[in-house]
Amino acid sequence: FCPGCQALQPPAPRPDLFRLMDCDRSFRIDAQQLQRRFRSLQRAVHPDRFGQRPPKEQYYSEQHSSLINKAYQTLLNPLSRGLYLLELSGVEPAQETDCDADSAFLMEIMEINEKLAEPKNEDNLEEIETLIKVKQEELTREVTAAFERDDLQEAKKLLAKMKYFANLEDKLKAKKIPS
Repeated sequence: FCPGCQALQPPAPRPDLFRLMDCDRSFRIDAQQLQRRFRSLQRAVHPDRFGQRPPKEQYYSEQHSSLINKAYQTLLNPLSRGLYLLELSGVEPAQETDCDADSAFLMEIMEINEKLAEPKNEDNLEEIETLIKVKQEELTREVTAAFERDDLQEAKKLLAKMKYFANLEDKLKAKKIPS
């Protein structure tokens, strides 16, 4: 907001999402603090509050609201938060092609994919869901440790593995939706 006239200003071209959400630039975040900040910012700039304002401010309000949503979603999710931290540090995320992931890991992913391809079986799906959740929690702990050691290359490798499990989770969700 303009300090003089209180008019809403356009968002910065490439804002730091951590600064926007009032968080330390760290992989470890306080999800409740993030949520409080999200709600507070949305209350201040939500488009519903700018219906009677000039069109330019209405437009800025939509931009801010969209940016705040993006920041919240990015920082809330461990995978996207980790990838964003790598981006801020100038580290390119691992591509599917430069997968130096160990063959044991790739076999594990393949086996889970095969289980997911089997005809729908509730017990099987619950077992896979539990396995994915446990693996994601384990990887999140390892990524946290890597970032805290400032080992960005290790974080990059672990985030690549997290991406595989996020894809499996998406496939699982698609399979659980009644057709």
